Amino acid sequence: MAKRSSGLRFQPSGGERKAQVPVGKKQKLGIERLANDGRGIAFVEGRTWFVAGGLPGEEVEARVLAARSQVVEARAERILQAVELRRQPPCAHAGRCGGCTLQHLPHAEQLALKQRSLSEQLQRVAGLEPEQWAAPLVGPEFAYRRRARIAVRWDVKARQLEVGFRAAASQDIVAIADCPVLVQPLQPLLRALPLLLRSLDKPQALGHVELFHGTQAALLLRHTAPLGEADLARLRSFCAEHQAQLWLHGAGEPAADQPGLERSGQRLGYRLEPWNLELQYRPGDFVQVNGPVNQAMVEQALDWLAPQTGERLLDLFCGLGNFALPLAQQVAEVVAVEGVQAMVERARENAAVNGLGNLHFFQADLSKPLGTAGWAKQPFDAVLLDPPRDGAFEVVKQIGALGARRLVYVSCNPATLARDAAELVRQGYRLKRAGILDMFPQTAHVEAMALFEVG
Repeated sequence: MAKRSSGLRFQPSGGERKAQVPVGKKQKLGIERLANDGRGIAFVEGRTWFVAGGLPGEEVEARVLAARSQVVEARAERILQAVELRRQPPCAHAGRCGGCTLQHLPHAEQLALKQRSLSEQLQRVAGLEPEQWAAPLVGPEFAYRRRARIAVRWDVKARQLEVGFRAAASQDIVAIADCPVLVQPLQPLLRALPLLLRSLDKPQALGHVELFHGTQAALLLRHTAPLGEADLARLRSFCAEHQAQLWLHGAGEPAADQPGLERSGQRLGYRLEPWNLELQYRPGDFVQVNGPVNQAMVEQALDWLAPQTGERLLDLFCGLGNFALPLAQQVAEVVAVEGVQAMVERARENAAVNGLGNLHFFQADLSKPLGTAGWAKQPFDAVLLDPPRDGAFEVVKQIGALGARRLVYVSCNPATLARDAAELVRQGYRLKRAGILDMFPQTAHVEAMALFEVG
């Protein structure tokens, strides 16, 4: 029998294909519920509309951003009938800036949305529910980001430099003088940055700027052509005025402008106060942007993992040693594994600077099977893993062979956490506890932690 064409699947009974919804079209919609990413969902003429800025029960006028087949993506431009749940966004740029998408939703409702997302993924993908739900791990709702990337673009026609954050669903740049989610020490840098960059002789050579705050403040400038001495002098003067390190990123890796900076006592880093630890990093390294929630996350991970004095623990995707160093203070030995060699070297240095000699760091591609890695040949009492969004499926498939009876999984993607959880359950682990980590308030991004135990 000939295979039937799938081209008729979405055709009406008359056989005529629906006309595509044009980008830019305005449409009045009734929002019925929220998607897991915080967009409102509406249904019109057999199509599903995902509407940024819409809340359930509202009537909105939305503008089409993109359309494909039966799905339309849109943005609410006018709220024709609001619900009581809606709040006035604290940021004047909400709805235009692409950084925060949920400011119109009260924080408690943001947490509930993230909790539902995690629960639904665990149930749908793995058929699982934890034996106990943990309360959401939260920190400040605003003024939490200690790192930000500022977009910079030379407008050839207008012959001017655009500086700000990327717009929602667009490559446009929104000029922003104050960002409510940025930590307070970085606000003066953000406000003064556009004037500095526009004063440079070669603004066309600028890529982007990143701001950092921890034990020191830092400014990283990405440039695509060499900077002249006059421009370097302006940058150095600006950073001196704002008490910030200057880092430059041309060809190769980011480098400190000041010779010997990394060997001085002014290295860029952050502290984990409960353990009297300081972790140093370089611009370009992965660092959690939310300092208070990061510290609370480490505390909760150690509490759930319950490390014992004589145990041997494994930390996978260890990064700079964010979990490994606190763990090493409580157990006999920690083996820490990371895919990026530069991060392995900095983690080793962090362990040495903090006087920890029971840590052993290794580089390995954790997206592939462990194979015959020497560090994996002896058993472990417990495992902690904090993988990227792709999860850790190849590693998880071999966790049972490592002998660990307790495992804490820190996730930035509920979908891959659920997939990996199903595999852990297949190997005899039980999902004892799970909960969300509100690492990114005002956004729909969900981080989570789960505890698995054997038996």
